[in-house]
Amino acid sequence: MTKFTPARWGQYPNFSKSEFDCKHTGTNEMKHEFMVMLQELRTRYGKAMKVNSGYRSPSHPIEARKGHANGEHTKGLCADIAVTSSQERFEILKIAFEIGFTRIGFHAGFLHLGIGDGTLPNRVFWNYS
Repeated sequence: MTKFTPARWGQYPNFSKSEFDCKHTGTNEMKHEFMVMLQELRTRYGKAMKVNSGYRSPSHPIEARKGHANGEHTKGLCADIAVTSSQERFEILKIAFEIGFTRIGFHAGFLHLGIGDGTLPNRVFWNYS
């Protein structure tokens, strides 16, 4: 399992801490290593990116339904980024693969971009259908 450090808010010019706060508890345990990669993606993409979901407390209803507390959202190692077109999805995915995101989920309205911590399957791409 990889060791991660807390996010260093202020070092990611295109993102604010509040965008990643748990919508259920207000807590935030995003990790610096993930945020550096997401900022690189945003810089290379060159357009605004809306964060649908960042950190989720284990008590967040979505996480609680899973019956375990080891998802990427509960570890601060992923974010769901809104997408509105197939062209936007393609551009973001292309850059995400180049940067090294290794856990990607596809939904009609968002992309889950994650890096995992060695406890979840890596180099995976799934569909939320």
